[in-house]
Amino acid sequence: MEIDKAGAEALISQFKMERLLRQDQAGRRIALEGQISDQRAVLVLERAPFPVSESYLSKVSATLKDIQSLGANDVYHWYLASTTSTTLPDEAHHPDLKVNLFYPATDKHVNKYSKQNLHVVHETPQIYKELIRPYMERSRGEGRLRWMRNIIDGNAEVSDVIYRTPRKFGDNHEGFVLLPDLNWDRKTVETLHLLTLVERNDIWSLRDLKKKHLCWLRHMKSMITEAVIKTYLGIQEDQLKFYVHYQPTYYHFHIHVVHVALEAGATQATGKAVGYESIISQLETMAGGEEAGMHDISITYTVGEADDLWNEIFGSQISIEHGSNREHSGMYKEANSLI
Repeated sequence: MEIDKAGAEALISQFKMERLLRQDQAGRRIALEGQISDQRAVLVLERAPFPVSESYLSKVSATLKDIQSLGANDVYHWYLASTTSTTLPDEAHHPDLKVNLFYPATDKHVNKYSKQNLHVVHETPQIYKELIRPYMERSRGEGRLRWMRNIIDGNAEVSDVIYRTPRKFGDNHEGFVLLPDLNWDRKTVETLHLLTLVERNDIWSLRDLKKKHLCWLRHMKSMITEAVIKTYLGIQEDQLKFYVHYQPTYYHFHIHVVHVALEAGATQATGKAVGYESIISQLETMAGGEEAGMHDISITYTVGEADDLWNEIFGSQISIEHGSNREHSGMYKEANSLI
């Protein structure tokens, strides 16, 4: 039996909710079970994509309502906001937007969020040593790590810190700080996303991890897990995922901790995220002494064409051949000239 347009639209207002079935897509979709005219019904609500017309985008920031600051650190600012005004009491009102602002923004911020083609690249130990490591050193300058140091030194986001290891005089090699990632709304448990910043400065990325660091890595995971479970009641140990990025955006070692129900987007995808436990396992089974480490292996990952890594290193110097690890002859020439 056909239902006219008006009749179909009227069904929504007749829906009487009984229970929440599921919330997914990072909280952007919910499924509800209920009744319409004494018959069983399932209602799925999903936030529609943003319009991309210039007329809409040029005005969208000015139309946001009930803007609530969650914090600020250096050039990073994050908020909750609503796209429409509401007359609901505070306890019934829920912001429908999580807002991040980078101000003043750099080319690196613009490039990171720009649509771009991706490429799979293969980084050998030689390429890492001769080209990537110097690139990392350059990238650590110009105040790019200031926001991290602000947190580690207790100068920013102090009230947001979930756990900080007790300070040991003259020794910060075991220390770390655990706090919410700026991409989490700090309310939805199943989209939990936390960030762990280590205090030590000698570990820039997973490339610096060696067999001698195994005890530290295991102990840190244990302490992080305990802190999360104590802070967010109801979360179990086997509901937490640990990973690091390679390449990371910032070259100071940090660990991402997320709820297992958080749907994996690009930042958790193969070619970007590396499982923390997998790193530990690889170090455990790696041949060699205490100084053997992740700098000795080849790593394959994705790079965007707007990334400095592509423009400065891979774009013009390496051709990727499916099923082969051979570098372009130009890469051999440059690498050999540096040895």
